[in-house]
Amino acid sequence: MSPHTTVDLVDTLVILIYLGAIGYLGWLGWKGTRTASDFLLAGRGAHPVVMAISYGATFISTSAIVGFGGVAGMFGMSLLWLTFLNIAVGIFVAFVVLGEPTRRIGHHLGAHTFPELLGLRYQSKGIQVFAGALLFLFMPLYIAAVMTGGAVFAASQFGIDFEVALLIFSLLTAAYVIPGGLKAVMYTDTLQGVIMIFGMAFLLWFTYDSLGGVGDAHRALTDMADLVPKPLADIGHRGWTAMPAFGWGAKSYDLWWTVVTSIMIGVGIGVLAQPQLIVRFMTVRSRRELDRAVPAGALFILLMVGTPYVVGSLSNVWFARNGPLLSGRVVQTLDAGRGHALVELVRENDAGRWQAVLDGKTGKPVKAPLVVSARQPAVDADGHPFERVSGRSIALVYGKGQADQIMPAYITSALPHWFGLLFFLTLLSAAMSTLSSQFHTLGTAAGRDLWEQLTGKPGGSQPSLKVIRLAILAGLLVSVALAYTVRDEYVIARFTAIFFGLCAATFMPAYIGGLFSRRITRAGAVASMVVGLAASLFWLLFMKAKEAGALGLVKWLTGGHSSLVEDLPNWPVVDAIVVALPLSILTAILVSAVTRPPDAAHLARCFPERRA
Repeated sequence: MSPHTTVDLVDTLVILIYLGAIGYLGWLGWKGTRTASDFLLAGRGAHPVVMAISYGATFISTSAIVGFGGVAGMFGMSLLWLTFLNIAVGIFVAFVVLGEPTRRIGHHLGAHTFPELLGLRYQSKGIQVFAGALLFLFMPLYIAAVMTGGAVFAASQFGIDFEVALLIFSLLTAAYVIPGGLKAVMYTDTLQGVIMIFGMAFLLWFTYDSLGGVGDAHRALTDMADLVPKPLADIGHRGWTAMPAFGWGAKSYDLWWTVVTSIMIGVGIGVLAQPQLIVRFMTVRSRRELDRAVPAGALFILLMVGTPYVVGSLSNVWFARNGPLLSGRVVQTLDAGRGHALVELVRENDAGRWQAVLDGKTGKPVKAPLVVSARQPAVDADGHPFERVSGRSIALVYGKGQADQIMPAYITSALPHWFGLLFFLTLLSAAMSTLSSQFHTLGTAAGRDLWEQLTGKPGGSQPSLKVIRLAILAGLLVSVALAYTVRDEYVIARFTAIFFGLCAATFMPAYIGGLFSRRITRAGAVASMVVGLAASLFWLLFMKAKEAGALGLVKWLTGGHSSLVEDLPNWPVVDAIVVALPLSILTAILVSAVTRPPDAAHLARCFPERRA
């Protein structure tokens, strides 16, 4: 076992100190939680910097650092466009455009949760119940993505089982969010956000320093374009510093549509409809606090998102120079001057001869692009002489599509052990800060938005904390089961994109329309939510190849196809949000245009500053 996969006394003490600090902050949150407003909205008196870091720490989790960092390792720096959207949309648009109307209407109507905000805005208990049920059912998908990211790195760094790491992450987070509510979540988010800043800053500096500086590192990555593995090149990968090939009508454009629709639009735009983030706007007293939070939030997101996307891409350079040595026979020379070649991998058998490495699924020889460093004569399994080349390959770390392993593999291989511990705390902080908010949102949706509304229990003063806490435990069990059973290629990023897209198509028209328009009606909001959800689920179940193929409904109906559009170019990789969100917006507008306008007295309560 390598030094990177051991836990010594110092590691244990540091982790215990960290957990002790988190426990103390959780206790402070519990001590200060006396009312529904305390538990659900931190008393509506959060400091702007605390709110900004809590927002950012909730937004950025292991799904971004491990999941999307690994996707950047595969797809390249095209993911930096997502960083731009995270800041431009997730911070500036969210805080400057949506934050104040959300805070104002939430205060005027006395809303404590996102579903309650929608329900009160449209005077509809059904909308609140529908939104609460959707969150309770689908939030575990996003929680599972975050848990997986943290557990994958913990297993890699300390040599423990993935299942053990998964259990530890979930229990630690539930331990302080269940008793403490949003106050405990925001207190711990702030500490965790500070740790994340130090961890990401050092990771970025170390990566550039180890690769010879910013210019040399990026030039080296650009010069590796011919080393792109064939499966990625076939779908439009043109190098790790270039955008994928753009077009329509051929498989060679699939990667562009994956990156742009699922990652950039799905996550970059879908952030505006994330309930666990929207509720943060209702925790401050005035617009002044929101405006003061923008610079801190923007800088935090830039470092937290930009770093893993850059480092994930540049990890290819490090693996090409320092990764494990591989052996094989040259199939194709890619760049003779740089020693780049496509190699059929071989390994030595018991007889001292070299035989092909076979793929476990297809049974065919494994091929990988290598940076060749040595050549020597050898004999194959049939006794024939051949020239065996040795070298390093970037494809090794994701040869089986396991993008989630790229960042853990780079951290444990390239960086010193002490940083592995710091990065573990960074990931633990990122995971716990997001998980705590996810559990909090899931629990309040079940308790305040479902149980209280369906049972008729009063919710104006004190929600049923017992139901909320039981719901958190139920969500925890479902999320752990998902994270344990679903282990597929870049599953972290996929689960995150699915949840963001679902929320965007279902909630965004009703949410944004309710903030700015007096003409969006209850019927229009309900219809848009139903259409957005139905269109998203239909696309995921029947059209998008990865998700539809995994669920198997299309295969069962058609006898073999993974998607209803499997034979059509590009459509199987287009994300649901591209279809579902426009349909949802159009539905809200058309239905509102032909239904009775909202009650004038209610609108005056929602928008008191607009009274004549």
